[in-house]
Amino acid sequence: MTSVNLRDLVYGLYARRVGGRLDHAQVPKHIGVILDGNRRWAKASGGSAVQGHQAGADKISELLGWCSETDVEVVTLWLLSTDNFDRPEAELVPLLRIIENTVRQLAADGRWRVHHVGTLDLLPAQTQLVLKEAEAATSDVEGIIVNVAVGYGGRQEIADAVRSLLLEHSSKGTTFEELAEVVSTDLISEHLYTRGQPDPDLVIRTSGEQRLSGFMLWQSAHSEYYFCEVFWPAFRKVDFLRALRDYAARHRRYGA
Repeated sequence: MTSVNLRDLVYGLYARRVGGRLDHAQVPKHIGVILDGNRRWAKASGGSAVQGHQAGADKISELLGWCSETDVEVVTLWLLSTDNFDRPEAELVPLLRIIENTVRQLAADGRWRVHHVGTLDLLPAQTQLVLKEAEAATSDVEGIIVNVAVGYGGRQEIADAVRSLLLEHSSKGTTFEELAEVVSTDLISEHLYTRGQPDPDLVIRTSGEQRLSGFMLWQSAHSEYYFCEVFWPAFRKVDFLRALRDYAARHRRYGA
């Protein structure tokens, strides 16, 4: 037996051991994932940024497969932030193509209900079309809801929600005074990108960075956070299971 085969065997046994100890009653229903570290992984591997983004995209199907083995119902994947539009065109254009191909593959898989979260108007027409087609093609799928956060920013989402709320009530003839009397956190939540979905129970960020960078600012008020040291393309099933185990061991207080 080679050292590689032995390592794979030991890893498989360890992953099964960790998974076997999970309390499935404590599995989060909604997991948000900040897919961080593609470029640093590529640099460490001697590859280009585009190769890193492709490796990160290839990891997504693995993650969703792991989620399908548990009781997870919603997964939100942050693929492109509003800040990422400041990246060089030589990196951004291929990244958008990778995202488009990834979304097409998610829709073609047939197991996931794809939902876009983000500001469509910020995206190129082709990317908008791919996202819309994926949503339409999977609208009746009863599997895990996969939120693809593309052109997403937490502050932008709140601004869009407030704008949507104002426009809706303006069309009904509601005065600002009347709206001020009824506006509430629940009313604003009804206009978020994730309206109708449960808030994330667990937010995972890879690459060792311990900050949220604006990810789901409104929805993550009571979320648990798990920061993983590995870069996203190197994220393994055992890392995922450790995150679930860590979450299950915590006592959620919901601000109390």
